[in-house]
Amino acid sequence: MYNQSFVNEFVLLGLSQNPLIEKISFVIILLVYISTVVGNMIIVVTIVYSPALLASPMYFFLAFLSFLDTCVSSVVTPKMIADLVHDRKTISFECCMTQVFAVHFFAAVEVTILAAMAYDRYVAICKPLHYSSIMNRRLCFTLVGVAWAGGFLHSTIQIIFTLQLPFCGPNVIDHFICDLFPLLKLACTDTHIFVILVFANSGSFCIIIFCFLLVSYGVILFSLRAHSSEGRRKALSTCGSHVTVVAFYFIPCILIYARPTSPFSFEKNVFVFTDVLTPLLNPMVYTFRNKEMINAIRKMWKMLTVVSDK
Repeated sequence: MYNQSFVNEFVLLGLSQNPLIEKISFVIILLVYISTVVGNMIIVVTIVYSPALLASPMYFFLAFLSFLDTCVSSVVTPKMIADLVHDRKTISFECCMTQVFAVHFFAAVEVTILAAMAYDRYVAICKPLHYSSIMNRRLCFTLVGVAWAGGFLHSTIQIIFTLQLPFCGPNVIDHFICDLFPLLKLACTDTHIFVILVFANSGSFCIIIFCFLLVSYGVILFSLRAHSSEGRRKALSTCGSHVTVVAFYFIPCILIYARPTSPFSFEKNVFVFTDVLTPLLNPMVYTFRNKEMINAIRKMWKMLTVVSDK
């Protein structure tokens, strides 16, 4: 049972209290959100309807990652956009808890998929002769299933922590979304234990996966010494895109959750980057440097053009 106390809704202060900044932010964030959904869905549709790409574990995971980027952005950004045109920004207690659960659920699934993508690149580069037998369809679906299960477990633990907090008066959140540390600030109890639990759950989760990724790419870089210059170039190009996405995602994650406290203004800026901009940057990183994806998108566009002309 959760301890809701007397609070039925929370008031969000949003990005800024300056009306001009809010209007500018509304236009920019709306365009970013539309671009994010369109860009990621183009990747998903292109891979799903391209048998050659879908058969490749790397693109299978990429399609799933793009879908998750759309979900992460959609949990946060539409509410944020709507609040930018309202003077009073409120969110009900139930919706707040749902947002906390959804943000951490999709984020945890996404970081697990990033780890699966790193393992895929490790096998492709370090064990190329056994790649097809190791990275078979069954393992790919198993890794996706583990990602979903891990995300659900992580977010369930997180929401159980949050539902134990008593809210008995203060309900103004200096943020544009509901998240753990802003909610802890409003709780009518000593929250030191909860801060430790958040760090143990979210902070350690980020650090462990990030360390796994660092080790994976360290092993990959070490093994590239035995490859030809052409092989090293191709491998580094593929891995470079993935490392860039990992940096976009994990550095902000660690900055927010792997430290006991952080200034809310700093935290809001990091959240804007993580939940609004990163889902847009990911499709750019993976497509602009990937000839296979660009060619597949061109084929898809030509096919749609032919169908529309009939």
